[in-house]
Amino acid sequence: MLITTAQIENVFIIQLPVGALDAATAREFRQEADQLLGEHQKVVLDFTKVTFVDSAGLGVVLAFLRRVTQAGGDLKVCGLNKGVKALFQLVRMHRIVEIFETVEEATKAFASA
Repeated sequence: MLITTAQIENVFIIQLPVGALDAATAREFRQEADQLLGEHQKVVLDFTKVTFVDSAGLGVVLAFLRRVTQAGGDLKVCGLNKGVKALFQLVRMHRIVEIFETVEEATKAFASA
């Protein structure tokens, strides 16, 4: 699985790989990204290349949120396509995870917090 990471100032960005974050890929993604996450407290999950998410994918987002908040940090997501954004809203994930259009917007939100 090809996970790309970047860091803008003190914000750690994880770009999810192309395709689906579902039952078939969620476990592998979580294991690999978990190792990359380390002790970062300001994290952005970039969904720009993700075409589909199911409940297993949402579980990964919740697990990352829990891990980051327990360390005193925060998690934001960005780049959701129409279908994925609709799922986030359907299950009310948008109430516990801030959603932004771009990495830049999500990163700037940490500065204003």
